[in-house]
Amino acid sequence: MRGKAQRGTAPLAGGSTAQSDDFWTWRGQMYAAATRMDPESTYQVAKIAYAELAAAGVRTVGEFHYLHHAPDGTPYDDRLILSHAVIRAAKECGLRISLLRCAYFRAGPGRPPEPGQRRFCDPTADAVLRDVDDLRAFYKDDPEVVIGLAPHSVRAVPPAFFKEISEYARAHDLPIHAHVSEQPREDDECVAETGRRPAELLAELGVLSPRFVGVHGTQLLPHEAKLFGEAGAFLAVCATTERDLGDGLPDLASLRDAGVRLCTGIDSHVLTDPFDDLRSLETHARLRTKKRVTFQPLTESPAEALWREGSLHGALACGFSDVGGSVLLDREHPSLALVDDADLLDAVVFSGSPALVRGLRID
Repeated sequence: MRGKAQRGTAPLAGGSTAQSDDFWTWRGQMYAAATRMDPESTYQVAKIAYAELAAAGVRTVGEFHYLHHAPDGTPYDDRLILSHAVIRAAKECGLRISLLRCAYFRAGPGRPPEPGQRRFCDPTADAVLRDVDDLRAFYKDDPEVVIGLAPHSVRAVPPAFFKEISEYARAHDLPIHAHVSEQPREDDECVAETGRRPAELLAELGVLSPRFVGVHGTQLLPHEAKLFGEAGAFLAVCATTERDLGDGLPDLASLRDAGVRLCTGIDSHVLTDPFDDLRSLETHARLRTKKRVTFQPLTESPAEALWREGSLHGALACGFSDVGGSVLLDREHPSLALVDDADLLDAVVFSGSPALVRGLRID
């Protein structure tokens, strides 16, 4: 699961009165909200977001952490103050957290950061990695905290910096997450700059690996899915956000055929419903293919496969080796009243909601 500062824009979802509204206008709203946040409000908003996740049955959050500096880009005296605030909020809500320190350098190829991006940005990859060194040292004895990296995207991170960050992640066996092919404009700009689509470029730079998690991938082509699969990489599908932003539907059939490990994310918190995100790994494929069932695992049912992708795969993508606990469900909830025990998992996966969650049992 991903998200935090964007939680502040969730009430605005679907409420625009503009004649033209898309991903890029939403991004402007998110930047405006992020500009207003300080260490205390960052902690408070994070705690709200994480409390919602915990109440919905989530045990592990992967935080794609953007906010590092003051709104004008000036580092705080304590460069890690916002990272510590986010981690404290997660732990107080009973969540394990993978703090994925975002690296952001530009508005796009040849363009300096926009005003709303300045607090995300650092001048060099080395500045990012020094912060990661310090975070890893601070939390080295905390089993509930993983520190990883999040070079934002090929739009925000030049190829040379992407390679440097990836090599650091490889050397220290850290998870590395990045937005990949969420919007056609992102792909077009990457081709114009490098002659490669984003997944092609990441494969060429050696970024794709079993530690790598691409986020969204709504514009990935079948040959790019094969690049992910050959590398053993993950793709995090954030379905409730992707349909809110009009990102499009990822080609899940090609991703599954290529052996890509799928997992799910919340992202913008427009809707905190991990059950919805989970079943969308099948139901959104139905919309794309116009088929009633889009995959049939050899050794498990579709519901079992989806549950594994939403639980174990999510934990692995965040750098944890296991799911870390069990979600406790209300078997007496009216939505399960007519469901036989043999059909329980199917009912939970394909029609469940956070209303079923009674709590978490932590291992």
